[in-house]
Amino acid sequence: MIKYKIEKVIDVDDWDKLVKETYGKPYSFQQQDGCRDRGVVHISVPCDYANGEDEEMNDSIPKVINGNEMGVKFAVWLTSDPKEWNGDAGDRMFVDMFWERNFYPSIYMVANDLYEKGLIEKGNYTIDIDW
Repeated sequence: MIKYKIEKVIDVDDWDKLVKETYGKPYSFQQQDGCRDRGVVHISVPCDYANGEDEEMNDSIPKVINGNEMGVKFAVWLTSDPKEWNGDAGDRMFVDMFWERNFYPSIYMVANDLYEKGLIEKGNYTIDIDW
């Protein structure tokens, strides 16, 4: 008999919606890390090494859409307000794009926080990225 395991698959749009509704901030997992290709990302919740990854993230980055610097510490992301903008474009679409492509926290920190809030269960997840 073949061995198998059951996995929890989350559509990337559902993941984004949960994050946006929970934190009230622009968020797009697919747009992170230079825009992710179609495929899947596996995460375990809670994630033991999330804090180590968070320490490697930036304390701040230039407010430049599609800039070279990407990712910020979870606490920085949490305390920042997307309505306060003095970057290279004032249009709301561009502000959201900056947050989605440049100003985002580690997915592991987000997942751990959602777990601590009781919004997702402990376990292994697959985020399905498709568009």
